[in-house]
Order: sequence, then C-alpha cells, then structure tokens
Amino acid sequence: MEKGDSIGSTTVTLSRADLVRYAGASGDFNPIHWSESTARSVDLPGVIAHGMLTMGAAVQLVTDWCGDPGAILDYQTRFSAMVPVDEAEGATLTVSGKVGKIDDDAGTVRIDLSVTDAGHGDAKLLTKAQAVVRVSEGTAA
Repeated sequence: MEKGDSIGSTTVTLSRADLVRYAGASGDFNPIHWSESTARSVDLPGVIAHGMLTMGAAVQLVTDWCGDPGAILDYQTRFSAMVPVDEAEGATLTVSGKVGKIDDDAGTVRIDLSVTDAGHGDAKLLTKAQAVVRVSEGTAA
C-alpha cells in the first residue's frame, strides 16, 4: 500500500424512502428532509438528504475496503453542498477513496474520500472527508 493508491469507488443512490427510514432511525424528523413545500418555503431547492446520512453513506466505502467497521478510528468531514433528492429520480452520489497518508508507527492509514453528486454537475458534497483506519499486515491488499 502506498500513498495515492485507490481503495475503489462506488455509487450510492438515495431515494425519498431512504430519507424517511433515516429520519426514523436517527430521530431527525426535520420536514426539509421529506416535505417539498417546507423545503422550498425556506429557500431550499427541494427536499434534501440529511448530512449525517450522506456522511455515513460515504464511509461505507472505507468499511468495505478494510472489512471491519471497528477499524475506523476517526472519521470527519466538512459539508460543502446539499444533496437534493428528487421525488422520482432520487439522488446519485459517487464516492471514491485514496490512501492519503500512511503512519507506520501508529499502524494506521488515512483514507481521503471524494463525494460528488452526479445529478447536479458532480457538485462536491463533502470536503476534507477523511477516515483514519487501523491496519494490520495484509489488510485491504
């Protein structure tokens, strides 16, 4: 494993039903995540995905790569754009990751994620999306 190596990419599709399920699981029932009229009344482009749903969907790539969600020691990001979720077409996110830093002494790697919205001109949704992962010999070969 070397800095700059790809860990892969994936496409995540979010539907309005996903937003409702996430609201139930998280307890975040803000109507901007399910009511078109409410979202537009506060000058949003329509219903938008929960930020934490977007963040969680993105880190799944890292979990799949390392094979152990417990190996993710830290994960943080900055939100840089909203994710409009069209009633008919949903939203399609593209997530890719690269090794950003290797710390041999700590036995960790930092994975840098790129998360874009294919349906809105590949808008960059998250910035500085980074996960620190504990690795062992043979991890994610």
